[in-house]
Amino acid sequence: MLNKLIFTAKEVRDNEALAAKNSHCELFTLMQRAGHAAFNAWQDFNAEHTLVVVGHGNNAGDAYITASLIKQAGKRVTLCAVNPEKALTGDAAKAFKLWRDEGGEVNAYTSELLNRSDLIIDAMLGTGITSSVRDNFAKIINEINASNKPVLSIDVPSGISADTGQPLGIAIQASKTITFVGIKQGLTTAIGKQHCGELIFDDLNIGPAFFELATSSGTLINIKSFKKLGARNLNSHKGTHGKLLCVGGNEGTAGAIRLSSEAALRAGAGMVKVYTHSSSVVPVSIGRPELMVTSTNLKEALEWASCVVIGPGLGQDEWAQKTFEEVIYYCQTNNMPLVIDADALNLLAKQASSYTLKQCVLTPHPGEASRLLSKTIVDVESNRFENARLCAKRYNATCVLKGAGTLIDNAENTWVCEDGNAALAVGGSGDVLTGIIGALLAQGLNIDEAARYGVTLHAKAGDIASERDGQRGMLPSDLFSIVRQLLN
Repeated sequence: MLNKLIFTAKEVRDNEALAAKNSHCELFTLMQRAGHAAFNAWQDFNAEHTLVVVGHGNNAGDAYITASLIKQAGKRVTLCAVNPEKALTGDAAKAFKLWRDEGGEVNAYTSELLNRSDLIIDAMLGTGITSSVRDNFAKIINEINASNKPVLSIDVPSGISADTGQPLGIAIQASKTITFVGIKQGLTTAIGKQHCGELIFDDLNIGPAFFELATSSGTLINIKSFKKLGARNLNSHKGTHGKLLCVGGNEGTAGAIRLSSEAALRAGAGMVKVYTHSSSVVPVSIGRPELMVTSTNLKEALEWASCVVIGPGLGQDEWAQKTFEEVIYYCQTNNMPLVIDADALNLLAKQASSYTLKQCVLTPHPGEASRLLSKTIVDVESNRFENARLCAKRYNATCVLKGAGTLIDNAENTWVCEDGNAALAVGGSGDVLTGIIGALLAQGLNIDEAARYGVTLHAKAGDIASERDGQRGMLPSDLFSIVRQLLN
């Protein structure tokens, strides 16, 4: 498993000094390594004139080292401090002295200095910030963002909470962020992921010692984290690979359950049956004869199935409510694996206390999560890690909180998907994901495995489609053939 652990900022702060000591490394040597790592990342930009903007914390010390190395490389570098009169302490002061010994100057920030540069290195605010960005920093951050020039942030983009990924008023939009010792969890999901740009990690050669000391808050996963499902037995048959029942598609919304059910076929489910509204039978069936489609005998369909998907296009009217109650009761009574999505999540939120779910995956987007948790969307997004965990605990389920850096949480462990891009932000994309997870359950994966692998398959397929044809205009059904290729 090619996994990477993530940490809260406190875990990194509390353990990096001892990890350095146990690795026979002085803290100033660690700062020098960070400066060299940032310098290596700087080289990818091919900048002619770099503006380095520093605050007064340890990441300022990293930046002084980096600026010295750029100067030694013979490239133009200008360094300015947000508070040039403020004295540095500790190792940052040593790095400052090295810069001055190189003949480097420390300027006050001006817009003119920004205009002269073609790359900015951001080392203003680090992981210690917990309150709103002060006005003097905010003004500079705003001007840097407005310049549309490439930015390399050191450790975290200035203004981003390292734990939640939320901007504390305003934050740098980086092109790349290089983070050290441990990957900060807030850089991996939602707005934090967006503000980071490309995330680069360097453990500064103390990783093994740090990982022994620190407690991770989650694991980054991508398509390489999973082994292929393997070749099928020669004497297998359609029933060997699971019987998935997809429930949804109210009047006028047949497309949603069609996407889920066809995605399930493409993701390897042996047999897929759709229970849908009577008006949706023909729209679901047309062009896909491999799907078995019915609008009657739901109990019989449930007895046939080995796992169930419910929600895409379900609606919330009387038909939807009756269908939802029968499916949930059956799955609960018979301990049948279940994926709940879309309108079924909204129905679940209205009567959460009525059900004790067992083998279940919930796949909410932030709006659906807000209803499941009786919070606002802003509240959900303000701490995705906390709310994914809360959702998993409240419903005794594995929660897939969708978005950039989708979270998968089973109330004990958290995983964050590295793959995926904005091309997936289109209607129907979530229906495809639901079908993929259902198909993996049908093929024998357990709840957590199906959720994790399904999310990464879907996300990676989106990346491949985007690289091939661009982000705009992608249809969720474009993912079908790519998912099939990835699985095989």
